[in-house]
Amino acid sequence: MPIRKIMVVDDSPTERLSLQELLTRNGYQVITAEGGEEAVTRSKTELPDLILMDVVMPGMNGYQATRTISRSETTREIPIIMCTSKGQETDKIWGMRQGAFAYLVKPVDHEELLARIRALG
Repeated sequence: MPIRKIMVVDDSPTERLSLQELLTRNGYQVITAEGGEEAVTRSKTELPDLILMDVVMPGMNGYQATRTISRSETTREIPIIMCTSKGQETDKIWGMRQGAFAYLVKPVDHEELLARIRALG
């Protein structure tokens, strides 16, 4: 299934805008969410082809949101790439155990991110 619609989940407006501009420039439709709760809700209504998920957010964090989305009947097929400042090996392992497809550490290398997206589509 080609990747067309991507949801960017990050509590930082700067990070959301940066990723949104990168993805839009590369032909993707982008929707955003400011936190985990909004990501869970919007993933069910928007059904994006891919989710880019931050971890450190107020309220429901990215690990919790990833676990919820990847275990829901409606959204379990949506791949999630975690894009976060949490770069310890244990963080990566935990993220993958929650259902993430990949784990990238900020600052995210834009070429690597685009390559991962293309590999999915």
